Amino acid sequence: MNLRRVIVSLLLIASVCLLVMPAPVSKAQNPDMVVLHVRVTDPTDKAVRDVPQTAFQVTEDGVPQKIELFMNEEIPLTYGLMIDSSGSLHDQFEAIVNATRNIVSANKDSDETFLVRFISSDKIETLQEFTTDKKQLLDGLDSLYIEGGATALLDAIYLSADHLAKHPTPAGQLRRKVLILVTDGDERTSYYKKEQLFKLLASTDTQMFTIGFTKDLKPAQRDKAVKLLTQLASETGGRTFFPGSKDELQRISADIINDIRTQYVIGYVPAAGAKNSFHKVLVSINQGAEQDKRVAITRVGYARK
Repeated sequence: MNLRRVIVSLLLIASVCLLVMPAPVSKAQNPDMVVLHVRVTDPTDKAVRDVPQTAFQVTEDGVPQKIELFMNEEIPLTYGLMIDSSGSLHDQFEAIVNATRNIVSANKDSDETFLVRFISSDKIETLQEFTTDKKQLLDGLDSLYIEGGATALLDAIYLSADHLAKHPTPAGQLRRKVLILVTDGDERTSYYKKEQLFKLLASTDTQMFTIGFTKDLKPAQRDKAVKLLTQLASETGGRTFFPGSKDELQRISADIINDIRTQYVIGYVPAAGAKNSFHKVLVSINQGAEQDKRVAITRVGYARK
């Protein structure tokens, strides 16, 4: 037998197989693809990073979908840091700035961040536009200060989410878009309504991570704030934190850094449906007999444009 001839033949067969194997469909190849950023946690709420594609199941409006894009590695971030600078956060403000400095310091070279300071509707300021420069962002955080005024929380989130959604993503590139919000959650004087905000969030692929210092609010205000901040996180596939004291902020900032880094990217192409309608999405995981229960967390759905 001519060993050289056999080897050449095998190489030719392998090359042909590679040519005919279908490549994974990407968002760039099919703009109709729905891309989900999925966190997977165990019973202790720790991230699970070793779930294979075959264990995931996706449904849209109850109909199973074929996964055509699957990634389990870090992708670049584009995110906004939103800091409530109203007087009610005076006692925690130094710790808030230090914790957000930790988040910025963990940025990778390709990550883009913008910084927003907000109080009332006429005091929603972009202190730093999108940048990959950590020094500019850290300088922006150091310039933050407390000021009196009635908090326009919904306005600040709406304008920041719209700003993030309109920021262009380079062609053919996947980026995770995130808003990180630090506030007491006490909405006072916004122009935009809650329904408008959630409609905007449903039409964009943005996760929200919220830190709510709600414990000093009056009971009725606190209940309302907790409900809003929890809903913002749960409907966008993010996470909410309610620190009992400012001493918890260092741990929370580390948790947020971990959460936004350790996620899966899952994409599918749905059948044509009515535009401008909301489509409910569910991601589940097939559980192994001897495995701890794992939970997949992503946005609850999307509005088709």
